[in-house]
Amino acid sequence: MAIDLSLAPRRLTRAHGPSAAEPTRIGPCAPALVSLAAAVLLVTLAWPWAASYALFIPIAVAAGMLLPRRQAAFVFGCLGVAYVVSVVQTGQPGAVSMGLVLLATMALVTVVDRRHTRAGVSPAVGNDMLLDLRERLRAQGRLPVLPTGWNVEASVQPAYGDSFSGDFVVGNCPTPDRFELALVDVSGKGCTAGTRSLLLGGAFAGLLGAMEPRRFLPAANDYLVRQGWSEGFATAVHASVDLATGDYSIGSAGHPPAMHFRAGSGRFAPVTGASGMLLGVLERQGPDDFVRAHGRLARGDALLFVTDGVIEQPGVDLMQGVDRMLGYADREMTTGVRGAATRICNVGSGGDADDRAVVVIWRE
Repeated sequence: MAIDLSLAPRRLTRAHGPSAAEPTRIGPCAPALVSLAAAVLLVTLAWPWAASYALFIPIAVAAGMLLPRRQAAFVFGCLGVAYVVSVVQTGQPGAVSMGLVLLATMALVTVVDRRHTRAGVSPAVGNDMLLDLRERLRAQGRLPVLPTGWNVEASVQPAYGDSFSGDFVVGNCPTPDRFELALVDVSGKGCTAGTRSLLLGGAFAGLLGAMEPRRFLPAANDYLVRQGWSEGFATAVHASVDLATGDYSIGSAGHPPAMHFRAGSGRFAPVTGASGMLLGVLERQGPDDFVRAHGRLARGDALLFVTDGVIEQPGVDLMQGVDRMLGYADREMTTGVRGAATRICNVGSGGDADDRAVVVIWRE
């Protein structure tokens, strides 16, 4: 998928309706609903006593949720006329209260649909877009298969089990002997953070491997600053690993430190020396503003990256959260590295109340 990072100005216009270039999408249920409403009207005109008000409400709800504005208005009109004809002709008891319920239902689904209408899409299309967004986020987090002797696993778990997360990971092998990875924590959580994650993930994936490692975080900061979001900050950690020698460099932008597992000691220890400001806070941050740490992965070693949801807990000191996570991670490395990212993520201090992400890179 091509990512357009151009800064050329574009003129945005608000869509007021379908155009010839972008016709309104109508789902397969539209003809059935419209035909059903027309049939209800015809039956009521011919046999007013045969009208079933219980059928009117589900038809109105389905039309408001699944049809574009014009088709929904047609269905509402048919049901309204059918109701009036039935009341006038038969005077059924309870018809007035049922009419109020029908009117309230139509008003409610119309109000709910206003945001979709402003965006120029029907609710059905909007749901399709959200599903596509979710799948793109999942596909974006798939990491490449590394050469023999190297492995990488990632686990991203949104807050409260949602489909969208403010934490995301992107990875790339720009050359056969180099692997680059970025773990990012976008401010916020849920759908709002998820849409930002998709935008930033696509941009960061395009930047990853396209420039020198030390220039990745400055470029990512520039891109985020240009978005002008009111809550437009993020933390990130970027790693570049030489798959031939095991040498690595790590840069951080306000992110929890990476951890290096040494097979000789059987323990994790923080990778010190990497520092930098949050992304999206200050303009014109250069490579010198993001100090990188360097090290080497020997056989049996591993690198661990986490977001703050794994180590932070309200009312608990941050270092206690780090110690708790490291103690669990040490045990996981002795029982088997595969699946450790998911297991560590599952026991994150933030629990279900915060987005969590864990990445483990290890050398066999």
